[in-house]
Amino acid sequence: MFKTHGKIYEASASQMFGVPIEKIKKGNPEYELRQKGKVAELALGYQGGPGALIQMGALEKGLTEAELPEIVDRWRNSNRRIVDLWGKIQQASLLCLKTGRTQAIQKNIYFSLENGNLAITLPSKRQLFYIKPQITRNQFGSESLSYIGQKKKKKKWERIPTYGGKLTENIVQAIARDCLANSIKNLVENGYRVLFHIHDEVICEVPKNDERFTLENAIKIMCQAPDWAEGLPLNADGFENDYYKKE
Repeated sequence: MFKTHGKIYEASASQMFGVPIEKIKKGNPEYELRQKGKVAELALGYQGGPGALIQMGALEKGLTEAELPEIVDRWRNSNRRIVDLWGKIQQASLLCLKTGRTQAIQKNIYFSLENGNLAITLPSKRQLFYIKPQITRNQFGSESLSYIGQKKKKKKWERIPTYGGKLTENIVQAIARDCLANSIKNLVENGYRVLFHIHDEVICEVPKNDERFTLENAIKIMCQAPDWAEGLPLNADGFENDYYKKE
């Protein structure tokens, strides 16, 4: 899908509701399913439930609270490989702590213990660290991982519980960051003056009417996958303006 049309919300709705993707377009009654696919795709990829849908604005977008559990079930049944990945990552983290041995999730991604801390090695070889990890019991009585860290609002060091979906999010977002870092490096090496970046945006200051520094060329450079992500479908978009703004 990412290598072809890229319509992830329509594709998700098509899988969830068994409707041909061609019918999910403006003017058709099936188009209303796109909104459900969009909210589900944004909220549920990291093991979120109805609460995550609400946080993502599901109710404001016209969905009712009563239909949220069904949307969760439909999304998970349509994305079994993602659901399985949550469990695989959860088990790998626990097994690494129990045995002290390195646990591979898949190619070039694995858990290990480094000086008593839990480390996830990414495809780029960069590592994520979880300080003083422990196996605890969650509210459902199942084994889960916890570590010492800072919660966003409190800014206070304390033990934080985590789970397979959250670890998946950490890994995916970290890999996305590494892809962006590679794109910035490529831009600089090709003469672009990178002023700053905001999340997945890169802001470059370039001379006007200089054919070496066109938007099209910048996009082409940004979409060059790093060596460790060969085959990863990358795409980019952008705009030109005299000053920075949200497009």
